[in-house]
Amino acid sequence: MKKEIIKSFTHNFDDHSHTTENGIEFWFARDLQILLGYTEWRNFNLVITKAKTACEATDNLISDHFVDVNKMVQIGSGSEREIHDIMLTRYACYLIAQNGDPRKDTIAFAQNYFAIQTRKFELVEKRIQVWERLQARQKLTLSEKELSGLIYEQTGSDRNFGIIRSKGDRALFGKTTQQMKEKLGIPKGRALADFLPTITIKAKDFATEITVFNTKEKGLYSERQISAEHITNNRGVREILLKRGIKPEELPPEEDIKKLERKVKSDEKKITKNPDKLDK
Repeated sequence: MKKEIIKSFTHNFDDHSHTTENGIEFWFARDLQILLGYTEWRNFNLVITKAKTACEATDNLISDHFVDVNKMVQIGSGSEREIHDIMLTRYACYLIAQNGDPRKDTIAFAQNYFAIQTRKFELVEKRIQVWERLQARQKLTLSEKELSGLIYEQTGSDRNFGIIRSKGDRALFGKTTQQMKEKLGIPKGRALADFLPTITIKAKDFATEITVFNTKEKGLYSERQISAEHITNNRGVREILLKRGIKPEELPPEEDIKKLERKVKSDEKKITKNPDKLDK
């Protein structure tokens, strides 16, 4: 997600926040509906219902975080009518965002924005970068799992996946998997992808997805055929990166993905354990 988009979303969400007399920050559901890109209140209300269920499941009172209110809105010609709305704590907004589609930029932003108990832009941006790296790693795991199953189905051997993946790494990095692990100082027994930056993880995933697709479409059935396909795809991805001035083998390692996962889970537990509450 680009910095300009994050900054724009941050301003939008900040501008729609309110504060109670006791200093508790909250948002109106009608405003959040628009911020998250829901066109109909009926559909958004279904998401709110799921969020209430999640709130109750964490031993938090729904009434502490979802407060029903009625307010007057203008409908034209100076006339007004009363509509139902809901005051939502940051925690309630977080639960609502968690029940949205993370493929949408607004939802992805909101999931991280409301998870942070501060409004500093830098922290929101940093958490989103961590989130995107975790998402990319999970996606690569799924792609490689699909390719592994497909290779076993086509060749009848568990070992062939490791061989094919290694050949793909050599085509992408210009170095073997082991050479890359030594270059980046990766501990023995750990996966190379757990220490790669997001751009490289996505590059590996893209090449793997193409291999999966073409193995099915072309009916590839031998280790030699699938290896050739995977090598071609990784070379193609490498060429794209090089044209954009990115040498994947020269990018520095990033923090252990396992540590990031533990940190994110720890943060989420803190959010669940100590959420702000609206006044009765």
